Amino acid sequence: MSARHTGEGAESVYAAAEVWKERALLADDSLFTPGTPIWTAELLGEVRGRFLDHTPHPGSPSENLSAVVIGGRAEVFDLVSEATYVHSLPRRGEAAAKRGIIARLSEKSRHNLPEIIDGGFQPGFEGLSIDGRVAPYYGVWTLIEALAQWKDRQKVEQSRLLDDPWAFKEFIFGLSYRTPANRQNVTVEQLHMLLHLLFPDTFEPLLGDDKEAICKAKAFALFSSPQESDVDRKVQQIRRAVEEKKGGDFNFYDSDIRQYWKPEQGQRLVEDFDTGENLTTPPASVDLQPLADKTYLPVSFLENIKELLVEKRQVIFQGPPGTGKTFLARELGRFLAGIEGRVTLVQFHPSYAYEDFVQGFRPALKNGQTGFELRNGPLLRAAERARQEPRASHYLIIDEINRGNLATVFGELYFLLEYRGDEEKISLQYSDGDFTLPENLFIIGTMNTADRSIAMVDLALRRRFYFVEFHPERWPVDGVLRQWLRQHANDMEWVAAVVEEANRRLADFDAAIGPSYFMQEELDEAGVKRIWEHSVLPYIAERLFNDRERLADFELEKLRNSDVPDQPEGVWKERAV
Repeated sequence: MSARHTGEGAESVYAAAEVWKERALLADDSLFTPGTPIWTAELLGEVRGRFLDHTPHPGSPSENLSAVVIGGRAEVFDLVSEATYVHSLPRRGEAAAKRGIIARLSEKSRHNLPEIIDGGFQPGFEGLSIDGRVAPYYGVWTLIEALAQWKDRQKVEQSRLLDDPWAFKEFIFGLSYRTPANRQNVTVEQLHMLLHLLFPDTFEPLLGDDKEAICKAKAFALFSSPQESDVDRKVQQIRRAVEEKKGGDFNFYDSDIRQYWKPEQGQRLVEDFDTGENLTTPPASVDLQPLADKTYLPVSFLENIKELLVEKRQVIFQGPPGTGKTFLARELGRFLAGIEGRVTLVQFHPSYAYEDFVQGFRPALKNGQTGFELRNGPLLRAAERARQEPRASHYLIIDEINRGNLATVFGELYFLLEYRGDEEKISLQYSDGDFTLPENLFIIGTMNTADRSIAMVDLALRRRFYFVEFHPERWPVDGVLRQWLRQHANDMEWVAAVVEEANRRLADFDAAIGPSYFMQEELDEAGVKRIWEHSVLPYIAERLFNDRERLADFELEKLRNSDVPDQPEGVWKERAV
């Protein structure tokens, strides 16, 4: 996935921008005359002051910029002309016009420019254009303001920011810009252009207003997470989803994509993103191998869960803690739904009620008076999203489903869990009219079998779900930790044997120790010891509350030094489900 433009000299623009980053941001060197210090803190400060002392007039961009540097030393002219060049790189416009503006500012730009810099005079990118004759003036001013403050950072900090696009964005938008208040929109848009110029694989070649329009487009509403507040991350999620649907790369200004968020004059806004797919059930032909690689679970196991969802439309993953139930539920939902916006996550707890999950009255302030208003819970919101997109599959993940009073939380919805579709209707407690549970809303619950404070799931609910077991001593979870260690920490494979021996000594099927405790990046012996002493041992102590003398048998070194047989090589294999 990449936001880069292609064609119309785009690669030459990116190449010139890379040179500017190396010479100006990481050094003080000139673009037009390499070896000459132009992008220095001192010179940037001087030019910054000139912008502050000057009031632009309704003339041409070159006239206003020339007025800033008039009477200045040669280096002032050079810096402003190079900043104007950088500003023009991604902007949509004729290459000859860009050359003309810069030529009127600097004599050096007219002759013998380095080839890679001369190649940067291209038409630019569609969409990256700011209306108004004075816009280039304020755009260049913004660049000067940003670079003057950039030079205050230590070299190590500069390198860190350029290695992390999101950290750079936070930095550049967090600076203080002294452009006039009525021109702040130009400043913001210049920063969006700068983000794409420096990080074309991360940030779209779009102005801020267009990014907002894409995020607000009804056709893309389910393609990004509602919890995400960063406009660039939301656009990134939308790009990923659209690429999956289209089956390839695209530009947001392509006519077949633009119709969904900013139709051209005379074109109708299309509010339903349609690729011709029918995803009312999880796609039958989907390749689950990428998910298997990510979860360390065999394809046959994942295929079986998918078939259970197709048949019953709701399943529960049950097992001891640390067996990957919640992780797989979320990953499977995202994988089968195709996009984040079609997955809803909720966690039950003892005080969770029907009014929280389905629908209920909540305190609200109306006309300055405290009152109550009827609000939909996550189930009704997920159902509504699924109903609005009937061709797609949506997923409701209920974590720790058995920690709630299920009869109270689900209420009359027990009926709809068994009878789906538009023909099967039921009245809700707090609202008039009938409610249906869409056939394209799938429910995945997780259940911790180790919590003794939790009552058993009642038979009425159990009959409406399929149950899938996750147990450290049974297929397919029994081989997960050993396989993960072989790939990520080969010298730590002894940890798997320790966990197996601990489970043998614990002899509590519903409370066995799962592999997830130790599936952490850069796992080492110190990390294992920390996890064991502060996470696993307290858990075991709780299980042995009435038999504390046994706790000494679960000390890490004692388990490690015990005579534990090696696991046979053939443990990780496909088996019949």
